[in-house]
Amino acid sequence: MAEGDPNCIFCKIIAGEIPARELFRDDDILAIEDVNPQAPSHVLVMPQAHVANMSTFSDTASAEKVARLLSKAAEIGRQRGAKGFRLVINEGSDGGQTVEHLHVHVLAGRHMRWPPG
Repeated sequence: MAEGDPNCIFCKIIAGEIPARELFRDDDILAIEDVNPQAPSHVLVMPQAHVANMSTFSDTASAEKVARLLSKAAEIGRQRGAKGFRLVINEGSDGGQTVEHLHVHVLAGRHMRWPPG
């Protein structure tokens, strides 16, 4: 596993300390089912290295790693959403981020409304 934060729930999931329903794992990315789904299909796609948010990730990671994370999220969205899907990245308290480990929400299986909230 990449370097993690011992207080981060997602780092604990990545390390295997907390069980999760894994859908994909490689050296850089983990995708899991969300335990509190907001759509019929709700997957979280995250880097295995602990990084707080997208701003931090895009400042420190290579463009290729940023693209791979988003590409994997879109791939899962296409698999899960025959009529479309939504990718959401929350950042900071005003953005709705509740876990300070970057993760992309992949929502599918229902019609999404706008504005989202």
